[in-house]
Amino acid sequence: MESDHTLFHYSLLGLYLIILPTWINLYFIQAPYGKQNHLGWGPTVSPPLAWFFMESPTLWLTLLLFPFGQQFSNPKSFFLISPYLLHYFNRTVLYPLRLSRNKNAQSKDFPVSIALMAFGFNLLNAYLQARWVSHYKDDYERDELFWWKFLCGLLIFVVGMRLNVWADEVLVGLKKQGDGGYKVPRRKLFELVTCPNYFGEILEWFGWAVMTCSWVGFVFFLYTCANLVPRARASRYWYLEKFKDEFPNDRKAMIPFQY
Repeated sequence: MESDHTLFHYSLLGLYLIILPTWINLYFIQAPYGKQNHLGWGPTVSPPLAWFFMESPTLWLTLLLFPFGQQFSNPKSFFLISPYLLHYFNRTVLYPLRLSRNKNAQSKDFPVSIALMAFGFNLLNAYLQARWVSHYKDDYERDELFWWKFLCGLLIFVVGMRLNVWADEVLVGLKKQGDGGYKVPRRKLFELVTCPNYFGEILEWFGWAVMTCSWVGFVFFLYTCANLVPRARASRYWYLEKFKDEFPNDRKAMIPFQY
């Protein structure tokens, strides 16, 4: 349909246009959840509920749109969308469950306004990724390098997801100790960087960009960088300010030995 093609085109353009403003804004103003949580952003909900709500479009909208794509019957489209769905099954279902089971953690309410903004982004992004994989990628049979791109990207994606999930488990586990407050992580890659979870997620979506080899995959990778790189920087400063000499001054924000 011409109307859907127009919507897809302008949605993709719009996502590219908000990358730089997002980076600049988050460089100076951090979204007030987690370590940066503070009052003044309106009503709040519990973090597990917020994560489930704001990440959910990546599952239900993707599954709703996928059968209507002209490539729906092509097995390659199912292979391609599977890593995307795997990541968001963890982020939408498993991660909130891990948070909800942590009875020892201090209550950190999540602003509804931030959850709604994240919901909007995921709605837009899920539409773009699902429609491109199932409909607008029309060269599956002509793409002689499809499996090479898929397997190389999948390797990067799996390494990133394993790192992302492991780091999240370490951070949630620390809150189960003692009074449930924040502590300085000191295991493996945490000795080198403050936020290996963010590094892992950026690796995931770089792998996705390689797998899809598309403007749609690339914009998701760029937006992830615009969102997480400033937040990793802010997290490092937060640890330095809160824990002072207890936090290693040479520990980088996100990329070992570099940043």
